[in-house]
Amino acid sequence: MTGTGSGFTVMVVDDHPIWRDAVARDLEEDGFRVVATADGVGSATRRAGVVKPDVVVMDMQLSDGTGVQATAEVLAVSPSSRILILSASGERGDVLEAVKAGATGYLVKSASKGELADAVRATGEGRAVFTSGLAGLVLGEYRRMTADARSRARTGAPDVAAPVLTDRETEVLRYVAKGLTAKQIAERLSLSHRTVENHVQATFRKLQVANRVELARYAIEHGLDE
Repeated sequence: MTGTGSGFTVMVVDDHPIWRDAVARDLEEDGFRVVATADGVGSATRRAGVVKPDVVVMDMQLSDGTGVQATAEVLAVSPSSRILILSASGERGDVLEAVKAGATGYLVKSASKGELADAVRATGEGRAVFTSGLAGLVLGEYRRMTADARSRARTGAPDVAAPVLTDRETEVLRYVAKGLTAKQIAERLSLSHRTVENHVQATFRKLQVANRVELARYAIEHGLDE
């Protein structure tokens, strides 16, 4: 088949060799360049520091620790890498801990070969990817955390002035916070998919966030999700 991996380099981290090799093989068939594999936190960190992969496909249960630990340590040695968790667990706690550690997306292992390829590609492009239902869980948790913080923050120093967004950027940001994809936002606003992506990327730069999860969190913290 013709590969469609867009040239992204990938490292696959999983403690089960048969599964790890199968994922690597599937991704290579889809046009990605698998530059390393690893079975644990230590090996993933060492290899990421050398090969600097665009995307790391990360399991949650590793030979010497967890995917949460590995995510944090890999990003410490390769900050430009993006982490996609691929786990058998879809538990709330696992998902939230992974995102807090810096993961861009979270996919369960029941995903099809095509879904995995699409998720890796989207992750490489900086888009947050979640198995159906998990995006709402993450955004819901951010809303809860923000509400708790607001209830406690009745006193203290005034907020630092927020970066200035255009009206269109703010409008797009509101939809991102509600969990809409770029395609859905484009349809709502009668814009092209590329135009929406350009607005999102401009907002990334202004707000100094790395992905859509952080962007949605910013929107929620500033009351733009209502």
